[in-house]
Amino acid sequence: MFTAPLFKLIEEAGEGVLMLLEDLQEAEFLRSRLTRLEVLRQLHTMADTLGALPPEVRTAMPELEWDGWRSAAAAMAAEGAQRDETAWFAARSLVPATLSWLRVYRNAEPAMFEYRA
Repeated sequence: MFTAPLFKLIEEAGEGVLMLLEDLQEAEFLRSRLTRLEVLRQLHTMADTLGALPPEVRTAMPELEWDGWRSAAAAMAAEGAQRDETAWFAARSLVPATLSWLRVYRNAEPAMFEYRA
């Protein structure tokens, strides 16, 4: 499996989201058009990349919120308040949980995170 670059992309996008929202409250996030758009872009990167992982990876990582990411991606594809509320939820819940689990799996299954030819 060639999953290391996908995991790297997920981690970088997630870290970007956390940095963008580091000191923001929800109201500030909702008012900030540029921050919202960049957070949405990073969240879509995470959701799309997670969705592109092979089924055997999903099976090997049952703790990741696969259904939550799929639902969030669908809600964030729409316009309006639901998109922004979902983005806030994903940024504050799904992203930290996903990054935490990836750290756990990196320690438990290092081969999945190694770049190999």
